[in-house]
Amino acid sequence: MARPVIGITTYVTSAKWSYWDEQAALVPAAYVDAVERAGGRALLVPPSVEGVDETLDALDGAVFSGGSDLDPNLYEQEPHDETVGIHPERDRAELALLQAALARDMPVLAVCRGSQVLNVALGGDLVQHLPDVVGDEKHKHTPGTFADHDVTLENGTRLASLLGDRAPVKSHHHQGFGRVGDGLRVAAHAEDGTVEAVEDPQRRFALGVLWHPEAGEDMRLFEELVREATEYRAGGR
Repeated sequence: MARPVIGITTYVTSAKWSYWDEQAALVPAAYVDAVERAGGRALLVPPSVEGVDETLDALDGAVFSGGSDLDPNLYEQEPHDETVGIHPERDRAELALLQAALARDMPVLAVCRGSQVLNVALGGDLVQHLPDVVGDEKHKHTPGTFADHDVTLENGTRLASLLGDRAPVKSHHHQGFGRVGDGLRVAAHAEDGTVEAVEDPQRRFALGVLWHPEAGEDMRLFEELVREATEYRAGGR
């Protein structure tokens, strides 16, 4: 049986390799490795508001990857001093792609920034700087290093059916969920009460997690994405 094709959204950022220092469309290889280990075939999707339907026609599922902060104007807030690295083109492209994927009921796993895109796409908003709320930076204590902590999964959620009551995770975020988007439900909390995951129970598979499952050894979320993508393909999309 052919492997399902899983799109992974990419950054567009400066990168260096060999003699070159260029703008590049890229994503950490851990995302690609996680999709491939779970049985899918990864396809990188650079940000573009053009050709959304053509892109989705080529995919059986999608991973919305991490990255920099979303533009607060998208959820009608003024920028916080700590909100940085905004890329409006990527924001617009990923919102369009995600909304179109949800309209098709395509399986979606949204990671860190991706989960925030999911929440905003469905009318939610964000807490722009979690330390203002929780009083510390435990969710991103060292830039470039994942913070290890546990999350508690909510009973009766899809996420709990996959991961159990508690799960160790790797985080690297200073923003979080504010108002939860239409149709979404909270699926996990950190010990400080921070919402760590949301999901849409009315859709085939639409999960958003603030942590980075691609960085750990537990492949269950990617395996479930690939399983759902396989069924999506078999059902004629």
